Amino acid sequence: QVQLVESGGGLVQPGGSLRLSCAASVSISSIYAMGWYRQAPGKQRELVAYTTSSGITNYADSVKGRFTISRDNAKNTVYLQMNSLKPEDATVYYCSATRLTDRNPFSWGQGTQVTVSS
Repeated sequence: QVQLVESGGGLVQPGGSLRLSCAASVSISSIYAMGWYRQAPGKQRELVAYTTSSGITNYADSVKGRFTISRDNAKNTVYLQMNSLKPEDATVYYCSATRLTDRNPFSWGQGTQVTVSS
């Protein structure tokens, strides 16, 4: 079982930046894809971005050009740099780990709250 621990959430003004971190309990170089999801109250969890072990990255249209996902295999940590934050970005963000053979993640973090407000 892979444990994922997020950090870095908080309160930021519109237009501001935050960097989320996700520390894994195992080597992330052995995990096919590490990703970030978010879920607003009453809504389905949506994929924000993911990065694969081969270096492929992908983003939701709503965050393209503003968010950047990266991974540091030496630290077993995945990051989500969020710039130009909007009020609609405010919600709980979850880190995830996905196997090559699976459609859905097999492990989730506990979530970190992002609040965007003036």
